[in-house]
Amino acid sequence: MPAHSHHHHHHERPTEGGAAADRFLWWAFLLTLGFALIEAVGGWLADSLALLGDAGHMFSDMTALGLAAFAAWVARQPPSLRHSYGLVRAEAVAALFNGVFMVVVVIGITWQAIQRLQAPSPVDSRIVIAIAAAGLIVNLIVFRLLHGGEKDLNVRAALLHVLGDLLGSVAALASGIVIYFTGWNAIDPILSFLICALILISSLRLLREVLHVIMEGVPHYLDLGQVGAAMAGLPGVREIHDLHIWTLASGRVALSAHVVIHDMSRWDNQLAALRHLLHERYDIEHVTLQPEPAMRTTRLHRMDAGARAGK
Repeated sequence: MPAHSHHHHHHERPTEGGAAADRFLWWAFLLTLGFALIEAVGGWLADSLALLGDAGHMFSDMTALGLAAFAAWVARQPPSLRHSYGLVRAEAVAALFNGVFMVVVVIGITWQAIQRLQAPSPVDSRIVIAIAAAGLIVNLIVFRLLHGGEKDLNVRAALLHVLGDLLGSVAALASGIVIYFTGWNAIDPILSFLICALILISSLRLLREVLHVIMEGVPHYLDLGQVGAAMAGLPGVREIHDLHIWTLASGRVALSAHVVIHDMSRWDNQLAALRHLLHERYDIEHVTLQPEPAMRTTRLHRMDAGARAGK
């Protein structure tokens, strides 16, 4: 009889969904690159710091989308002798980098907005309105592409960047309209502060979730004690100990535990029942379970208690 049982058929990720996510990310990358070039030229012609700054923001997002697309491809590579889980954590690393990078971008935009508020400069509002409107359309297309794909950490981080561009286009369009009709140039940095606050909140939320995954924390939607109690409640199971639950990647949760049972000859049936419970109730498929006979576990507990009493 095997010392433990390891359920791992799910190492093969759905290839169609992953390939679609790759395509969405690469299309988003190309669209963002193309419009960033247009916006940079338009900002130079209009002498608009707002458009030039947004073009720089889009170039940073282009880099983030390229990294996200590369990470999505890396994460889909099969396990190897060097990386037995595969490279699924690549999405968390890319999301962490993009989240930190977005915070840096927010700080840069905020600093630029402070400078511009202190010394507003006149801009050609007509060019700003035209390019901002076009940028809004492009960013809506990119956002729709990514929003329709898989929602792993990597894609969510890319969406965060695109959301920043989308809000930036709205702000640039609104400021261009206000400047055109009123000549009030201060509206641009004022709107930038609001957008930066919204992006910062989303970035910090994403970073908290990414760090939780990297530190192998229990998924927020699962209760470790509740899962252990449900497993121990199955017929023939006496106790669950050394229970660990962590996230390999988005949508891929792993569990390992020692299962104390009354009758080792019934382990195959109990293993099937435990797998069914974890899959149906908690959507956990990557399961490693170590069976232990109840009598041996009781003896080990007594020895441990005696050792503690002798200290």
